[in-house]
Amino acid sequence: MSRPVVLILGPDRGAVSGVSTHVNLLLDSTLGELFEMLHFQVGSEGRDEGPLARLLRIVVSPVALLVAIVLRQVDVVHINTSLNQRAYWRDLAYLFVARLMRARVIYQVHGGKLPQEFFRGRPLLTRFLKWTLSLPDLVVVLAQVELNAYGRFVPDQELTLLPNGIDPRPFEEVPVVRSSEKDPLRLVYIGRIAREKGLYEALQGMRMAVEQGVDAHLVIAGEGPERERLGQYAQALGIAPRVRFVGAVFGAEKVGTFSRADVMLLPSYAEGLPYALLESMAAGIPVIATPVGAIPDVVVHRTHGHLVPIRDGRAIADSLIALAGDREQLSWMSRACRLRVAAAYSIERVAGQLAVRYARLARGLVMAERKG
Repeated sequence: MSRPVVLILGPDRGAVSGVSTHVNLLLDSTLGELFEMLHFQVGSEGRDEGPLARLLRIVVSPVALLVAIVLRQVDVVHINTSLNQRAYWRDLAYLFVARLMRARVIYQVHGGKLPQEFFRGRPLLTRFLKWTLSLPDLVVVLAQVELNAYGRFVPDQELTLLPNGIDPRPFEEVPVVRSSEKDPLRLVYIGRIAREKGLYEALQGMRMAVEQGVDAHLVIAGEGPERERLGQYAQALGIAPRVRFVGAVFGAEKVGTFSRADVMLLPSYAEGLPYALLESMAAGIPVIATPVGAIPDVVVHRTHGHLVPIRDGRAIADSLIALAGDREQLSWMSRACRLRVAAAYSIERVAGQLAVRYARLARGLVMAERKG
């Protein structure tokens, strides 16, 4: 008997994004032993295109999906999207095509606004959103707060909570954080350099901590629109010699970056479940993060690091001062982080849970076709 065919929609596999990481992990997981796993590229990430090429892609891509479903005899279409304006309207066409072709659909939401807030004050669009969210066979969310919100918004839709997972093995070589209060506190941020990542507040907190006697140094690994301005801001705060920009890091270079860190900074304004967080914790690096998206589902305050309010440089400073002054607790947190990810956030756990859902949906499709 042939394996059921699963078509996963997502960015170019070489793109630098959380969703592309998710897609790659699924395609390379043990799911391939049970299902024929295919990738269908959507979105602009990983493409070099002008306005005309982008318009052509937007028009042609849904047709290409239709052709792919027919030619590859796809059983399950797994759409990876986000509840933001660009992703929602783009992926709506793919949802309609998949339903038109009678494929089973998993609609996985990687963060964005909660559904009650998406079209707030526009009742017609809110009703339209409810209808579109009723079309998939299953809606998957990353965080408990999202599961609660979607449950209230579309109470008749089947929902499931399925946090992201990673392969923790590459990060096991990073030693547990061990440092003395006489040593500098080594901070790291890995991700996109954008205002909404809370990096300006991170620099504010770092300056305040330095003024209180903390010898802190920060490595920022990534690229993004705020790179130059953030460097200028560090200069204006007088901490530029303590801040180093190293560009995007991958593979062994990323592991090496974690091995030279004591604390990960991630004070974002909004998140789904960032892979940088899971990778940091898998490497045994405690975090200072904001309680947004699925982060509070993963990070227990004062066990795996510190949770601080959004846009609060003072709270970041207080956390830096506390962690710099108690390296024994920092070392204990390091071990707790590693155990947390290994126990609950591995890619094989995600693959196992998705395998059950893929199989059920594919089997349901076969039964429906037989009845038809």
